[in-house]
Amino acid sequence: MENSTSEILEKVRELFYKYGVRSVSMDDITRDLGIPKKKLYTYFKSKTELVEKLLELERQNFEIIFDTYNFEGVNAIDILLIVSKEIGGRFRDVSPSMTFDLLKYYPDIYRKHIDDRTEFIYEKIKINLEKGINQGVYRDDLSVELLARLYIRRLLDLHNPEFFPAEKFSFQTLFEVMFDNFIRGIANQKGIEYYEKQKIKVNFNKFE
Repeated sequence: MENSTSEILEKVRELFYKYGVRSVSMDDITRDLGIPKKKLYTYFKSKTELVEKLLELERQNFEIIFDTYNFEGVNAIDILLIVSKEIGGRFRDVSPSMTFDLLKYYPDIYRKHIDDRTEFIYEKIKINLEKGINQGVYRDDLSVELLARLYIRRLLDLHNPEFFPAEKFSFQTLFEVMFDNFIRGIANQKGIEYYEKQKIKVNFNKFE
């Protein structure tokens, strides 16, 4: 069966998340995929290009969430619950060693990836905050720009192995607590009551 670029990248993603980027060689990838090394190089000229394409796919997979769901007229809290569950399911297995390797061995590529992803999330969170204020479920005294930046900062901090050692805190626990605190900080009483009901329906505690 012919492999597509995205299929190869998804399998490489699993290897990187499990073992770290530096530890996985092109030989390891071809062996795991069961394809000739020459064929792998028809998709990617180097490991650096492979890493770059993988991070591009990561951003695309995140952005697809907003294409998959029709959020027109949907409660802002429901949107955050749906998107956050998708994020949690996608990134719960992120290895601190992968983040460390990307920062150390591919700093320019990784920083561009973070900058692009951050800008996308920033704009979406601003829209959500404004929507929630207009719908009367978020406090009307919020600083939209400040809260959007704080949300991004918290999301990035979750992957800081120095501050949140993987052996002490799972991504699922960190993400759940961060998200819950964020919602309770921006929602008014009406919004909190709605959130308490909806988070059970969404089954937010399980990243499946």
